[in-house]
Amino acid sequence: MPALGVALMLAFAAIRDAGAATYKWVDEKGVVHYTDKIPTEAVNKGSTMLDKQARPVKKIEPAATAEQIRAREIEEENRRLLAKANEEIARRDRALLSSYTTEGEIDLARSRALGTIDAQIDSSVAYTQSLTKRREDLEKQKAKYTTTVIPVALERELEGNDSELEKTAALIDQKRRERAAVVARYDADKGRWRELRSIADANAGVVPRGTHPGATVTNNSGSTTTSTKK
Repeated sequence: MPALGVALMLAFAAIRDAGAATYKWVDEKGVVHYTDKIPTEAVNKGSTMLDKQARPVKKIEPAATAEQIRAREIEEENRRLLAKANEEIARRDRALLSSYTTEGEIDLARSRALGTIDAQIDSSVAYTQSLTKRREDLEKQKAKYTTTVIPVALERELEGNDSELEKTAALIDQKRRERAAVVARYDADKGRWRELRSIADANAGVVPRGTHPGATVTNNSGSTTTSTKK
């Protein structure tokens, strides 16, 4: 047996006979040591506790580095954010199912929301037309002052008219974007409502429309039902 192997066996036997725990650890030079305690400089580098037969019974992981700690913190934060997002989705799903019992109710709510916005757009368009007509009249008045100074009041009214036209155009653009967002939201709500109702019906064993009599339907829990729909 090589001399090094004999030395290790003798060292391990001495530690074992002393009745102390035995630790296997590696120093900075890669040398393996067997001792009854971990040196201070090796505490954070990890080690293995051995039993009386030199079999590993416990692995002591090395202390985490600053990078590893930061990575764990980021991972934990991502899990927290994901859980929060899933909770929000579940909350919205519950609200959607409790708010509407049919697709028709969703369409009605959509029409009401769009009706309010459309009325605002129509009012703003009519106001724009009125402002435009007034501006044409003001421009005609201004054109008469070819040889004299244009009255200050006329100039101010033209400036005010232009300002109102600009603000109204911006309002119309904003309302049209709101309208598009409302359409998209209600379309998404209807699609999600259909999915949720389909899942709920499947779990309850409700036979989907169009299923022929005698067909076997499997719900989400894995159980099956037989269609008796005529």
